[in-house]
Amino acid sequence: MNFLLLAAENATQLPLAVSNGTNWFLEHAWIVPLLPAVSFVIILFFGKRMPRKGAEVGVAAVALAFVFAVLTGVAWINHRDNYTPPAASESALVIDGGEIAPDQVVPAAEEAPTKGEVVTEGGGEAEQPTVAIHKSTTWLRNGGVAFDAGILVDGLSVLMLFMVTLVSLLVHIYSTDYVAGDRRYTHFFAFLSLFTAAMLFFVLSDNILQMIVGWELVGVCSFVLIGHWWEEKANSDAAMKAFITNRVGDIGLLVGVIILFFTAGNGSFDILTINSNIVSGGVSHTALIVAAMSLTAAVMSKSGQFVLHTWLPDAMAGPTPVSALIHAATMVVAGIYMVARLYPVFFEGMQIGGSSINLLAVVGAVTLVLAGLVAFVQSDIKKVLAYSTISQLGYMVMALGVGAWTAAIFHLFTHAFFKACLFLGAGSTSHAVHSFDMKKDMGGLRRWMPHTYLTFVVASLALAGIFPLAGFWSKDEILSGTGGWGLFGGTGGNGAYTFMLAMGILGAALTGAYMTRVIYLTFHGEFRGHGTPHESGRLILVPLYVLAGFALLAGLINLPVGFITGNNSSWQERFGHYVQPVAGYFPDIAQATPSYSLAIVSSFVAFAGIGYAFWYYFVKLDRLARATGESLTELPDGLVANSAVARAGHTLLVQKYYLDHLYTDIIVGTTKGVIARAANWTNQNVIDGAVNLAGRWSVKVGRFTYDRIDQPLVDGLANATGRASNSLGDGFRVVQTGKVQQYAALLFAAAALLGGALVVVLSL
Repeated sequence: MNFLLLAAENATQLPLAVSNGTNWFLEHAWIVPLLPAVSFVIILFFGKRMPRKGAEVGVAAVALAFVFAVLTGVAWINHRDNYTPPAASESALVIDGGEIAPDQVVPAAEEAPTKGEVVTEGGGEAEQPTVAIHKSTTWLRNGGVAFDAGILVDGLSVLMLFMVTLVSLLVHIYSTDYVAGDRRYTHFFAFLSLFTAAMLFFVLSDNILQMIVGWELVGVCSFVLIGHWWEEKANSDAAMKAFITNRVGDIGLLVGVIILFFTAGNGSFDILTINSNIVSGGVSHTALIVAAMSLTAAVMSKSGQFVLHTWLPDAMAGPTPVSALIHAATMVVAGIYMVARLYPVFFEGMQIGGSSINLLAVVGAVTLVLAGLVAFVQSDIKKVLAYSTISQLGYMVMALGVGAWTAAIFHLFTHAFFKACLFLGAGSTSHAVHSFDMKKDMGGLRRWMPHTYLTFVVASLALAGIFPLAGFWSKDEILSGTGGWGLFGGTGGNGAYTFMLAMGILGAALTGAYMTRVIYLTFHGEFRGHGTPHESGRLILVPLYVLAGFALLAGLINLPVGFITGNNSSWQERFGHYVQPVAGYFPDIAQATPSYSLAIVSSFVAFAGIGYAFWYYFVKLDRLARATGESLTELPDGLVANSAVARAGHTLLVQKYYLDHLYTDIIVGTTKGVIARAANWTNQNVIDGAVNLAGRWSVKVGRFTYDRIDQPLVDGLANATGRASNSLGDGFRVVQTGKVQQYAALLFAAAALLGGALVVVLSL
């Protein structure tokens, strides 16, 4: 077993312990993405010949991947709690200048900590450093640079393996019923498998170049699945919009990767090398801030942050199971994962510790509020959930921006379950009414769809952060992590991000309000659609109940220490213990302490948002609807109807801040309009003019050549030669008389002349 130990440059530097040999499941975690990748190939080539058109292969492969991910998670828990690193005397290696130098052996200074031992640094207590599993092989070498391929397995990647495979498995099962009879059923399951494989490949990457491959492959799969029904122009336009918008942010990704390669990586793409060099203070702050800003642009596009979020609502054109997978476990969380994996770049580059504002935190805070406001004016249930996802991603980005790393990843984890449940619940309702329009085709569905209704309400309450559901714990931890609350015991954290705290609390109120609106318009009041709705089948309902169960209970794995028992129970705050790295490749970030006063205030604000929406829809609007006998979705004499300011604000939200107008009508419209017309004029008048002029001159030159050279000279010479040959033949024809004596005389005369000529020549 090789054990790499990064020698600290100062006394507070944690050791970087990386093992390449430990539990079998951790060493072979690469099997998890391999299974759905093989499934993709099998379905693509043989799916149409199978009894269930390939769906059985996709479900089986992802189910096996999920089982393997669970076993990997169990192995990691055991490894995290019980692994004893070898003593420093056992061939510890140093990383010199960011590169591993295997020939440098450090003499033992002290024994490594035994399992369960607490490491003391600077007089304080800290957990024993985590030991990540890193297996890598050289793929190719070019220009002296080694391009590696490998896996990096730690708490973060193990968590993502579990989350992605579970949500993907439930989406696969759900899809067997939801897209049954689809014209491209086999194609759908093939790319669903590839989508899963791409995300799993991405989260296991041990270097940033490999991450780029997974990042782009996820984007390609989303393009294919969003445009699944490409015959309808709106769907193909949505797929193209998602693809192009993400390419804008990808420019930032490439720039950031290049900067890290030359500065933090010292000519290496290795994530551990880059992170450890940054943590040890060996990288210029100027390079880090530019790299962090560039990578933030990539996060803004991939994870739907303002102002590059506009592709995400349009992506609802794809099948609903795809929407659930994109919003819960794959595409949009890739940006969050990238920030979490390369966190030293952002923490040090943006100087998150000890600050009160930075670009990442501002982007997240603005996104969570502005997206929540737009959700209020949507009629399409999937678009409400899309803007909700953008808002929740804003929470995660803001949390990372304020230094609440564990809170951000915890919210990523809990959000995956209740958001997937909401999207699949929306698909269940649309399956019954054949529409996603809440105002025109839904209403009163709880009478026909009680199971869907129950799971949808549970997931909505979790999303709103209502105690004691999963969303409450993760949102409260984010708010505490801002460090901006000082009443009745401060929360600590890495700075005083008071503005972010205010935006987070406001976002909680908005979330509760717009989800109450969705529940009323979809499940309460009178049915406004056509036909008779019906409850969905077991293949749709079982995934909903599983996800609703996680929405109820997932938050309990990270209860604050002392919340129930009043002491440091070993089973509390387990999420952070197993997921957040404690090693030299991760910055030393402060952990906020729970604030019960903040939890009470934030819960009160969330209830206030729910209460106001409940009063507006369930009381006031419902009472008016019963009195008039009409099925109403908005009050006819509400604030928008009576206030010019409210009307202007409503219009701004309906127009989605005019960003689509800016992008589509001005930027793209200019490209397709003025620039396109100029290009057409150039083509017609310059390029085609030159071609036509060349053609006309070619005709003239050809005519001149034919009339002046070919006919009188070339043909004249050929004809003259023919006539001369003909005349010469006629002359010789006179000699032919048929008399042998004459022929003999001519032959004798010719021979005499030849002999005479020969004598003359020889005598000279």
